[in-house]
Amino acid sequence: MADRLSNARATLGDLREEAAQCTRCDLYKHATQTVFGEGPVDAAILFVGEQPGDREDLAGHPFVGPAGRMLDKALAEAGIDRRRTYATNAVKHFKFVRRGKKRIHDKPDGGEIAACRWWLQQELALVQPAVTVALGATAARALFGKIVTIGRLRGAGHELPEIGELWVTIHPSFLLRARDNREAEYARFVGELRAIGRRAKALA
Repeated sequence: MADRLSNARATLGDLREEAAQCTRCDLYKHATQTVFGEGPVDAAILFVGEQPGDREDLAGHPFVGPAGRMLDKALAEAGIDRRRTYATNAVKHFKFVRRGKKRIHDKPDGGEIAACRWWLQQELALVQPAVTVALGATAARALFGKIVTIGRLRGAGHELPEIGELWVTIHPSFLLRARDNREAEYARFVGELRAIGRRAKALA
């Protein structure tokens, strides 16, 4: 059914409803639910993260856990209203390993990223953002269609067919794990978001 959705008639609501039934890979068997993207269809900036975390899996909304709060803080400092952006993930189901009662994040593999790429392509086609932002290596891999190095791509826009201008930066969870140079890394992240905000305004 999902493959038969047409961009000419589909809405984000249609896609979200279809994605709720997604069985493209085995992650749906263990996750609580699909966590689809959220935000206005006319958003100038579209953020792509890796996958839902434990909090997102339970709540059914993207970027509501610790990394989401870090992103909110950085966006506010960068002068970007998150309510006017669209936020989603490269993979829509939470992948994890159990350690006692805890569910620990497990990185999606290439097959899982590829299986979910269709949903991401539909979101991009409907929102048509001025700027798309890959938060972290998994998101960048999904958008470029190959493994890329974040450090080599940060700080500038990259033109991709059917995507438009793509910027690459770290995932905010990196800042939560950073022990050395956290303040400097955070400042760099905010600076990149400011540049992205200015670019989105220029292109919108």
